Amino acid sequence: VPGLPFCRSLQLLNTSVDIMGNRSNLRLSRSGVVDITVSLLQAQLQAVCALLREISWLLFVFFSSDIEISRAQSPKAVDVLAKEIGLLTDEIEIYGQTKAKVRLSLLERLKDQPDGKYVLVAGITPTPLGEGKSTVTIGLVQALTAHLNINSFACLRQPSQGPTFGVKGGAAGGGYAQVIPMEEFNLHLTGDIHAITAANNLLAAAIDARILHENTQSDKSLYNRLVPVVNGVRGFSAIQLARLRRLGISKTDPETLTEEEISKFVRLDIDPSTITWQRVVDTNDRFLRKITVGQANTEKGLVRQAQFDIAVASEIMAILALTTSLQDMKERLGKMVVANDKKGEPVTAEDLGVTGALAVLMKDAIKPTLMQTLEGTPVFVHAGPFANIAHGNSSVLADKIALKLVGEKGFVVTEAGFGADIGMEKFFNIKCRASGLVPSVVVLVATVRALKMHGGGPNVNFMYFTIAINFYLIAQNLQLVADGCCNLQKQIQITQLFGVPVVVALNVFKTDSPAEVDLVCKIAKESGAFDAVPCNHWSAGGRGAVKLAQAVEKAANQKNSFKYLYNLELPIVEKIRIIAQKVYGAQDVELSPIAQSQVDRYTRQGFGNLPICMAKTHLSLSHQPERKGVPTGFILPISDVRASIGAGFIYPLVGTMSTMPGLPTRPCFYDIDLDPITEQVKGLF
Repeated sequence: VPGLPFCRSLQLLNTSVDIMGNRSNLRLSRSGVVDITVSLLQAQLQAVCALLREISWLLFVFFSSDIEISRAQSPKAVDVLAKEIGLLTDEIEIYGQTKAKVRLSLLERLKDQPDGKYVLVAGITPTPLGEGKSTVTIGLVQALTAHLNINSFACLRQPSQGPTFGVKGGAAGGGYAQVIPMEEFNLHLTGDIHAITAANNLLAAAIDARILHENTQSDKSLYNRLVPVVNGVRGFSAIQLARLRRLGISKTDPETLTEEEISKFVRLDIDPSTITWQRVVDTNDRFLRKITVGQANTEKGLVRQAQFDIAVASEIMAILALTTSLQDMKERLGKMVVANDKKGEPVTAEDLGVTGALAVLMKDAIKPTLMQTLEGTPVFVHAGPFANIAHGNSSVLADKIALKLVGEKGFVVTEAGFGADIGMEKFFNIKCRASGLVPSVVVLVATVRALKMHGGGPNVNFMYFTIAINFYLIAQNLQLVADGCCNLQKQIQITQLFGVPVVVALNVFKTDSPAEVDLVCKIAKESGAFDAVPCNHWSAGGRGAVKLAQAVEKAANQKNSFKYLYNLELPIVEKIRIIAQKVYGAQDVELSPIAQSQVDRYTRQGFGNLPICMAKTHLSLSHQPERKGVPTGFILPISDVRASIGAGFIYPLVGTMSTMPGLPTRPCFYDIDLDPITEQVKGLF
C-alpha cells in the first residue's frame, strides 16, 4: 500500500514468496482463485519487490477499501463540529448526525472578520490512474489543523452520481485523507444535485409548453390564460410586470393594454431550432445524447430533436458555484438564455416567468454542506460542475464563508478539477472574477507514475493494470521520469502566468524510488516552483503532509502579483486565442462556420465582454486526448460556441465534446451493494 510499511501490506494477503537463485515464485491467493507465478532473472529482483508492493496495493483496494477506513473512524457529531469552528446554533440546519447546511446569514455576522489565506489545489494533466488532488486537499488541511494547530478548511465539490456508478467511483479523497462518512459524501448528500435537476427540467418543460400554447392559441386566448381573472380581479404577477417593463410598457392595469401590446406581451416567438436548454439527469446514459420530443398526438405535431446532459453540466450548477447571495442567484437564474426568438433576440428564463419557481427549488441548495475529514477537521461540500465541460470548481459561497471562519492566519484549501490548464485556468479567470477573492498559493499535484506516462510510458487503465507495464510505471526509470516532467514544467509555467506562487506536491507511492522522487522535486524547483514536497498523506493522514503544509504556509507569505490572463473587453475570439496559445501551447485556433456565427450573434446581443470557459478534453493539453506530455504546433479547433449568460461566461466547444458521459462495459455499480441487515453500503470505493 502506498506509504504503508511493506509488511503491513502483505498482512492483507495470503502470500508466499520463495526466492531461489535466479527464480522467484510468487503465489497470491484471493478466495483460492488468484494464482500467479512470476519467473524473472535475479537482476530483476528489484522490479519484483516493486511489483509485490503494487500488487499488494491493488488487492488492498479489494480487501480494505476507503469505505472501510472511513467506517473505522467515528465522526464527531456535526453540531459539536459546528460549535468548534465558531458557528451559532441558529446558523446550521442539521441533516442526520454527520452533516449540516450552513446558513448564509453567517456572512453578515462575520463581515468585518479578515479573510484567511486562499489556497488552490490543481494538478498535472491527469492520467487514468489518478493523481490524487482531492486526497492532497484533505491531507493538507489535516496537516494544517490537526498537526500544526492552524485553522484550516477544505472546500470540495459534490461528486456526481454519473462517475460514482460509472467508471471513477467515489471522490471523497482516499486512504487516511478523506471526507467521512464517505458513502454519504458520494450518495445524494443533502440533495443539491437533485434540486438542480428539478429546477433545470422545470425550465425545459416551460419552454416546450410555451411553444405549444403559442402555436395553438390566439393572442386573446393566451392573454386570458396568462392573466386570468381571480375572484373577479385581473392582475399581473410581479414577474409579468418586470416583462412589461423590459418591453417598454409602463402600464400596470391588464385592462388597459392595446392589442399590439397584448401581442408583444404574450408572444415569445421562440425559434425551436435555437433552443440551447436541455433536460438533465445525474446518470451516465449515452442513449439520451440525442432524443426526439413531442411525438404524442397531444403535442400537435411539434416534434423536435433534443438531448439530455449530465445534471452537473446544467447552467444552474454553474450558477450555484458562482453565486454570492440568494438575490444574486435569482438574478442569474432570470438571465439564463434558453433560445432566441424568430427575430434573433435572446429569450430568458425571466421571459418564461419561471425565475421565482427556480429560486424556490434552489433555496436550500445554495447553503454549503458542512462535513469533516478523518481527523475531524472541517470541510465544506458545495456544487460540482465538471471541469472539462464547465468551470470545475466548488462554490464561491463555501470559500467566502470558510475564509471568514478560519480568520486572518488560517487557510482555506479548495480544489480545481482536472489539470491546471483547465480547472485552474477557469478558477482564476472565472471564479476569482465572480468572487473578487485573490489566491495566495497554488499546490500542483503530480505522481511519478503519471509523469512516466507523459514521458512515453504506456497509457493504461486502472482496470487493466498488468504485469506488462511494471517496467514502465513501477521499476525505477529516471529517464522516463525526466522526460515526463515536461508536463509538470508546463503546468508550473501556466501557474506563473497568473503571478501566484506554486508548491508542487508529489503524491508518493511505495513503488517510487528515492532517486525518482528526488529527481521530480529537483526539476520542479529548477522550473520555478517555490518548493516541491513528497507527501504520504494517503497512508499517514495529516502527518504525511506536514512538510507540504509548512511549504504552503511559507509560500503564502511570499509576494503575490496575481493577475488575470486576459482583459474582458477583448473580442471573444481573441480571448479564446490567448487561452489556446498561452495555456495549451497551440499555434492558433480555427473556428467552424457555426462557431463564428455564434460569436457574431453573442457579440451583437451584448455578451462579448464575458470570460471564456473552454470545453475541452482533460486528458491532454491539446484537443487530442492521446497526445501526452506537452504537445506543440497544433491548431485548436472550435466546433461551436455557446453561452451561459446566467452563470456569466461564454463556452467554446473544442472539437467534439460530450455533455452526457456513457457507462463503460463494466461500470462501478457491479461492485456496489447494500447489506439488508446492517444497511451498510458495500463496494462504493
